[in-house]
Amino acid sequence: SSFAPYLGNVICCPQLETMLHILVGESSKSNGLLALNATLADYCFSDVQRLLISQGANESLPSICSAQPFNLTEGSCPVKSVKEFEQTVNGSKLLVDCKTVDPVKECCNPVCQPAISEAARRLALKAPGLFSEDDVRMSPLQQTVVDDCQRVVLRWLSSQITSDKAKSVLRGLFNCNVNRVCPLDFPDPSAVARNCAHALQNQTKCCTTLDGYISGVQQQSFITNLQAIHCATSLGVMLQRRNITENIYILCHVNLKDFSLQAFGSEDAGCLLRSLPSDVTDDKSSGISFTCDLNDNIPAPWPLVPHSSTPSSCNKQINMPAFPAATSAWN
Repeated sequence: SSFAPYLGNVICCPQLETMLHILVGESSKSNGLLALNATLADYCFSDVQRLLISQGANESLPSICSAQPFNLTEGSCPVKSVKEFEQTVNGSKLLVDCKTVDPVKECCNPVCQPAISEAARRLALKAPGLFSEDDVRMSPLQQTVVDDCQRVVLRWLSSQITSDKAKSVLRGLFNCNVNRVCPLDFPDPSAVARNCAHALQNQTKCCTTLDGYISGVQQQSFITNLQAIHCATSLGVMLQRRNITENIYILCHVNLKDFSLQAFGSEDAGCLLRSLPSDVTDDKSSGISFTCDLNDNIPAPWPLVPHSSTPSSCNKQINMPAFPAATSAWN
């Protein structure tokens, strides 16, 4: 799909990563292993790639998502058998904490994420000679082992619940990471700062420049509503550091949807994804489709504290829905 570069960060890559975890988790039910060896990983990854391409996926999806056969192996994690995993990790507690993941609450008041981290740490401790009681902070090598073990934990978790439930849990977890940051790159906003230095005296010039700047930025990607909060605040901070104190977002009627890619044929229909986006689907008659809001006119937040860093979306005052409305799908 030609949309892949614009949807990779927020939908395609979490969707692909979820599928790979579930595949290995399912295979563990028959072979007792939570990882594939290098040869099987190559074959499996190749099969997955061919299947996705046959269903309309972009051939560059693995590159876009930094996905590779290695992602199906245990990496540097010292544990890969189901038996050893269950002897090492408190599986009952992990299931209680992660059997259901609230797509909004989990990101702000995590329950499952700490449980996964603890399980991964216990697995990593089995690596001979890598950890010691004197360790105060993890080295890059230790962190790599823990990260690889987290993948093993997610596979075990997905094997213990239904595929649909596993998909819901994993997508919810991955989207917590997606929504923490703004994925857009902001070029130098000096022209905006210069033309908005006296915004109240020359509103037209300021707003024309700001609109042009945001129109260029929005071409990079579709983003979620929570990402848009971070993006709007990040740009606001950049402008405040250039002595723009007036809330030019209100002055120029800037909304959150303005930071996301626009719908075809419209200059005022930003396709703003919900905080937990729906999957991209392929229908032979209608083609590639996904769901977004075209009409939510939520004002972009201007940083309240000068030069403040981007605030946590958990402290936001705007009520954001997690799930996409079924009424505004883009085909």
